[in-house]
Amino acid sequence: MRIAPRTRDVRVPRFVGLMAVDAREVAEAEGLLLAAADRPDLLSTVVEYVVRQYPPAGVEVPRGATVTVWFDLASGEGDGGAGVREPRRPDPAPGGVQVEAIP
Repeated sequence: MRIAPRTRDVRVPRFVGLMAVDAREVAEAEGLLLAAADRPDLLSTVVEYVVRQYPPAGVEVPRGATVTVWFDLASGEGDGGAGVREPRRPDPAPGGVQVEAIP
């Protein structure tokens, strides 16, 4: 574990891709607090992976600031991503499913 120097501001590390337990360790080492809106039991969350964070990595924040993270859904909660809904490119072909269903 790396001990962060005691400066006023710290650069937010990249939490995306880390398991919950690792994200907590990194936040502590950097002097940041970690919050998870979708996991009120953050302290007992271990193997879920961070899929989004705010503020983003690289931004300077005051030491002791809170970084909010979101996790991938655990088993039994949809078996998928965290529900991030941004536009996908390229857009679907005109006609939608009917066009795709024609052999």
